[in-house]
Amino acid sequence: MAAAPLAAQDPDAPAQLEDLIPDSAVDNPDDWAEQGSAEAVEIPDAAAPDPETPIAEPPGLDLPWPNDIAIDGFEPLEPDEDIEFADLDLGQSQVAFDEADIERLADNLVLGFPQTEPPFSERGDFVERFEALSTLEQLEDEDANVAQLAARAREDEELLGNLLRVYGYYDGQVIRSTGSIRAGDTTADETPTVRFDVIPGDRYKVGTVNLGNLDTAPDYKVLRETFGIFPGDYLQSDMILQEQFNLDRALGENGYAFAAIDEPQLLIDHERVEGDLTLKVDPNGKYVFGEVVSNDPEFLSGRHLGRIARFDPGDTYQRSLSMDLRRAVTATGLVSSVSVTPREVTPPQGDEPGVVAMDVELSRAKLRTIAGAIGYGSEEGFRLQASWEHRNLFPPEGLLRLRGVAGTREQMAGITFRKNNFTGRDKVLTLDAYARTLDTDAYDANTVALTGTFEKLSTLLFQKPFSWAGGVEVLATDERNRVIGGVPRPRRTYFVGSVFGRATLDTTDSLLDPTQGFRIGGFVAPEISYTADREFIYFRLQADASYYQPVSERIVLAGRLRGATIQGGELFGVPPSRRLYAGGGASVRGYGYEKIGPTNDFGEPTGGASLVEASIEARIGTGFFDGAVSIVPFFDAGAVSIDSVPDFRFVKYGAGVGLRYATGFGPLRVDVATPLNPDPDDAPIAVYVSLGQAF
Repeated sequence: MAAAPLAAQDPDAPAQLEDLIPDSAVDNPDDWAEQGSAEAVEIPDAAAPDPETPIAEPPGLDLPWPNDIAIDGFEPLEPDEDIEFADLDLGQSQVAFDEADIERLADNLVLGFPQTEPPFSERGDFVERFEALSTLEQLEDEDANVAQLAARAREDEELLGNLLRVYGYYDGQVIRSTGSIRAGDTTADETPTVRFDVIPGDRYKVGTVNLGNLDTAPDYKVLRETFGIFPGDYLQSDMILQEQFNLDRALGENGYAFAAIDEPQLLIDHERVEGDLTLKVDPNGKYVFGEVVSNDPEFLSGRHLGRIARFDPGDTYQRSLSMDLRRAVTATGLVSSVSVTPREVTPPQGDEPGVVAMDVELSRAKLRTIAGAIGYGSEEGFRLQASWEHRNLFPPEGLLRLRGVAGTREQMAGITFRKNNFTGRDKVLTLDAYARTLDTDAYDANTVALTGTFEKLSTLLFQKPFSWAGGVEVLATDERNRVIGGVPRPRRTYFVGSVFGRATLDTTDSLLDPTQGFRIGGFVAPEISYTADREFIYFRLQADASYYQPVSERIVLAGRLRGATIQGGELFGVPPSRRLYAGGGASVRGYGYEKIGPTNDFGEPTGGASLVEASIEARIGTGFFDGAVSIVPFFDAGAVSIDSVPDFRFVKYGAGVGLRYATGFGPLRVDVATPLNPDPDDAPIAVYVSLGQAF
C-alpha cells in the first residue's frame, strides 16, 4: 500500500522546535557543539516576529495539574539547642547574642542589647521612648494573632532604626527574631513573641558647625552660647531642633525682629564617624520698639494700646512682648481678631539699632450684651436677675452696665461705669451706684450706695503675684436693728462713709483651681457711721491665708484660715449689714448663709465684732472622664463673737464631700455638707453649687 501524501504546509505557520535543530546536531551533538557559530542555525523568515504586528495568542505551556497530588501539613522544625551563634564583626565591637542584656517590655516584646563596647550610653532614655511609641507594646493586653504581630514588628523594627539615628548611631543594626513563650507546661497557651537585638555601634559626633551669618550680629557671643551644640559633642537630632528653638527665641528676645533661620542640614561622614551641621541664620539687624499704631484709632487708639503694652518706645525689641500685647488686646473682649506686626521705621546704622513700629490690626467684636438668670434657693427663695451692657460706649474701654434683681428676699437696681486698663495695664476704675432692699435672717436693710474703686486686677489670662485695690464708699441705709441683750431696738437709719484698701500676695498656679502655692490677703476699712444723733468711728479688718500642697499625682491638700475684727466704737453703731457673720458655701459649709453668730432671744443672728474660720479639704482625682472628675472630702469650723476679740464660746463644725468637674475655665463645684453640732433650726443637709474651688 502506498503511503498517504503529507498535507501541504502552511507557509505562514510558525517554525517548530524540530525545524530549528539541524540533522548534524542530532547525529553527532558533540561534534556539532565544537563547530561553534560556524554552523549557525538559520531561522526561517516565517519564524521571525514582525515588530509592527502584535502577537494575537502568545504560545504557552499547557500542563495539566495532577489530581492525585496532595500536600500534607508541614511539621515545624524544633530548634536545635546545640546551635551556637557566631560572633558578628561590625568593625566597632564584639557582639555575643547569648550574653545580651535583656529587657522585657511586654509578654510579646523583648529587647536585647548584645553590644558591650562601646557602651550604649543612652540606653535608658532610648528604651523609654521606644516603649512609649511601640505598636507591639499596645498589643500587650490584646489577643494578638501572628499576622498582627508580624505587621507591628516591621513597624517597630523601623522605629528602632529611626531612634538609633536620633541618638547619633548611624551604623546601628536591629536584628528581629520571632518565637513563642510557653505558658506553663501546655502548648495551647503559647504567646507569640518578637525579640529585637539592638546593636548601636559607635555614636557619631558633631564635626563642623556652620551658623550662617550669625557672626554678623552685634550680640554674636551671647547668641552663640544659646545654641549649645559644639564640635565634638555627640550627635542627637532632637537636641539640634531644641537648640534651634533656643537660638530663635534668643534672637527674638534680643532685638532681632526680622531674624530668619532655615531648616538644619546634617551631612554624615561615615569615615570620620562625624556629622557636619549647617544651620543658615540671618539676624537681619537689631531693633528697638517704636510707637504702637492702631488701624482703628477711634475704637482703640494707638496711644491706649501703647498704655496696655509692657514696653516703652526705645526698649529693645522682644518677640514675647509683641505676643503679650496681642493677648492683652484680645483680653479686652472688644475685638474678634487681632494681629501685631513689627514694621521697620528706621534701619540699623552701624552700632545704632533700628526702630520698628508695632502695627495692630484689629476687627471689632459685638459690644452689647443682654444677660439674665432665674433661680430658686431654699434660703433665698426665687431670684430673677437681668443686665444690659455696652463694653465700649465711652472709648477706649469705657463700659456702661445696667442691672436689676427681683426676688423673694432681694430687689435691686444699679448702674455701673467701668474703665478698663485705666492709666495702665489691668488697672480698672469703677464707679457703681445702686439701690437695694435685702431681707435676711440677720437683718432687713434698705440701702442706697455709691462706690468708687481703683484697682489692679489679677485675671485668668494674666494672674499676678500681687494685686491691690483702694476706694471710697458712701451709703445711706435704713435697717432693722435686731434685738441685743433682750432689749428691742427700732429700725434705724445709718449714714456711713468709708475708705478701704485690700492687697493680695499670690504664688499659686491658678486662680480658680490652685494645686500648689499660697495666698495671703488683707483688707482694712476705716469707717465713720452716724445714727441716732451719734457718731461712731471704727475699723473693719480682715486677713485671709490659704495653702495648697500636692501629696501625689492625683491628691492635693488645701487649707484656709480667716480672721476678721471690728475695732473701736460700739457694735450698736455698726449697721447690721456690715457686721460679721459665718456660714455658707464660702464659709462653714453645712450651715445657712450668715446663720452662724450671736443670736437674739428669738434665735435670729445679730452679727458680731470678730470672726475666725478654718477649712481643710483633700482634692482627689478619680480618673473618670479623662481625669476631669474629683472627689473632695472637707471639714470646716467657724466662730463669731460679739466682742472684737474672739472668745470661741460657740464654735460650729461642718463636714461633707464634694464633686468637682474640670471645665476649660475652672472646676464646677457641687458640695454636700452637714452641720456636726447644729442648732435646732439648722437643716440636716446643705448643698452648694458654684464655679471654682471653695477657696
